[in-house]
Amino acid sequence: MKQTGGGEDAKRRAGESAADIPEGGDVVGLGTGSTAAHAVRELGERVDAGLDVRGIPTSFQSRELAREVGIPLTSLDETDPDVAIDGADEVAADGALIKGGGAAHAREKLVDSAAERFVVVADPTKESEQLSQPVPVEVLPDARVPVADAVRSAGGDPTLRAAERKDGPVVTDNGNLVLDCEFGMIGDPSGLARTLSATPGVVEHGLFVDLVDEVHVGTDDGVDVTRY
Repeated sequence: MKQTGGGEDAKRRAGESAADIPEGGDVVGLGTGSTAAHAVRELGERVDAGLDVRGIPTSFQSRELAREVGIPLTSLDETDPDVAIDGADEVAADGALIKGGGAAHAREKLVDSAAERFVVVADPTKESEQLSQPVPVEVLPDARVPVADAVRSAGGDPTLRAAERKDGPVVTDNGNLVLDCEFGMIGDPSGLARTLSATPGVVEHGLFVDLVDEVHVGTDDGVDVTRY
């Protein structure tokens, strides 16, 4: 069951808590989304105060925010992150995640999995005992129909994600489409992740399994940290 107590204050506490982790000389994966944005802004404050770090953005959005707050940028071509700080759409008790609400999960998974330490920031409304939200699946445009058929064969119900302020579908930073795939309660995230990854035409899916090192959840009066 989802917890209550979310809101910008909780997100800010989580983001600022995680932003205290990087040390001088670190390379930091910069996540995408409203909670990760608080971490990026706080890290920018630390850079302004003299902290020597570089960031690897996970999306156009996080790249622009990093530039705005003065975080020097690098890339995976140059180095791996020491720590990645990112949000999540749902966090299960075992640390499995669903990400992709911002359609940036392909690059997020690339950066987060390359990091020596992956830290998730969230508010209590994102917590659950077991994953159950629709799983975002980024697909090549020409593969939309066969991937949707494969998702149905796997017990899912795919829906092409539509853009909110324009006609047509959401297009990712990579030029692909997103299917939001409803599977109900996901009893075997690892198995489902393998099935989706093995489907031709799938660029990346939003199941993050066995990747998280710790989760920082902002609350009404502090931050709860869980380590895995």
